[in-house]
Amino acid sequence: MYAVIATGGKQYRVSEGDVIRVEKLGVEVGETVTFDQVLAVKNDALKVGDDVKGATVEAQVISNGREKKVIVYKFKAKTGYHKKNGHRQAYTAVKINKINA
Repeated sequence: MYAVIATGGKQYRVSEGDVIRVEKLGVEVGETVTFDQVLAVKNDALKVGDDVKGATVEAQVISNGREKKVIVYKFKAKTGYHKKNGHRQAYTAVKINKINA
């Protein structure tokens, strides 16, 4: 059994027991999070649209952190222009406990 959920502008295919990293949720470690934006559920047959209305996915927050640094370097030839910038994206790691379909 799996579900497709949407959070943080992205979609994730999850099953019970999976650990995924999503955009930062602002929830403390150990708390439970409920994802109510479920797009699809596959148990015996694939259900989408009005068939999954009211479906939820429960997950427990494992950790909050930041990804590795990504370096952004801009350069234009013959003009002396160059700019270096770094970015670390914040994430929340969650473990999927239950899919309520």
